Amino acid sequence: MHGWGASRLADHLETAVGAAGASKRPPPIEVSFVRELLPSAPPATPPAPPPRPKRRAAAAAPPPAPQPAASAPDAEPAPPQVADAASVPDASAFGAEATALAVAEAAPVEAATPAGAEVETGGEAVEAVEAVEAVEAVEAVEAVASAPAAPPFEWPPSTRLSYRLTGWYRGAVEGSAQVQWLREGERYQVHLEVVVGPTFAPLVARRMVSDGELTADGLRPRRYDEETSVIGRPTRRLTLFFDRDGVRLADGREVPRPDGLQDPSSQFVQMSWLFTLQPQLLRAGEAVEFPLALPRRVERWRYEVLDEQRLDTPIGSLDAVHVRPSRNVVRRGQDLSAEAWFAPTLQYLPVRILIRQDGENYVDMTLSSRPLQGP
Repeated sequence: MHGWGASRLADHLETAVGAAGASKRPPPIEVSFVRELLPSAPPATPPAPPPRPKRRAAAAAPPPAPQPAASAPDAEPAPPQVADAASVPDASAFGAEATALAVAEAAPVEAATPAGAEVETGGEAVEAVEAVEAVEAVEAVEAVASAPAAPPFEWPPSTRLSYRLTGWYRGAVEGSAQVQWLREGERYQVHLEVVVGPTFAPLVARRMVSDGELTADGLRPRRYDEETSVIGRPTRRLTLFFDRDGVRLADGREVPRPDGLQDPSSQFVQMSWLFTLQPQLLRAGEAVEFPLALPRRVERWRYEVLDEQRLDTPIGSLDAVHVRPSRNVVRRGQDLSAEAWFAPTLQYLPVRILIRQDGENYVDMTLSSRPLQGP
């Protein structure tokens, strides 16, 4: 998403080096889009586990304190005895809650037993405490085991989003854009195409493709291709290659690959994945971070969650959450700042994307029709 613009922005691109840039691209995933995606309530978060029932146990007393000598009637009574630390379960074995219960049950008898009540003494009291502790520990383990698990995440089917493009670059510009999320087994592709001017004779066209695999940690890119065509100029191409431990940038340099690395096309799909699994991240004031591979470097990017806004679109009004990159990660004159609005009722897809070059030049992409999905 950080690759867009007209002639001046095209100058920021790197030309792929050597045979790397000329290597054969992965074949496109073939998909038929057969149905419209209608707004619906986002998936509910798993309910909190029910509170664990508490078992009332008979009060157990420590061994009785020695009686004061008959010759010293005015002597102060001996302080109450506290259960030995060895009788308290280890927190690492049963958890903090079970430990707190055991400590409370092992507290001085005076705090829990009414005056004059009979209490067990000696070994019987210790056995009673140990029995209660064992029952409480088993109940704690069972409560954790029986807590409802989060539903397994299911990647959405292949989806196509169409946008209307408006903006300003040395004058008003119009055009169209399209994002395609394609999946086949454990493989994915994200295709982004932006066109300024008529589709049959664009003034500027940019195509970006991320190809990779689906993992338990989200998208894992293997290759990123970018192609920019500006009327009156030769087409420019660049490619980023991702292997297990490193990234080959557009200028041929090799740099280490950090965990969770994304590319300009995959990043917003990765955020949709994060918001689906952790909807609490969409609260104002939250943020998401991940490393991002740009043509010249790999850096950690931070996106701040702002407010929720109601957007008027051709498919109706949609509530969407505004997400914007932190100002300290954008290098003025080098990076393009891409903001997005994610709609929870449309599978957390971006329904608006605003890309800025500076305070004056920008393109604004707004959803123009209902998303289409595969079978």
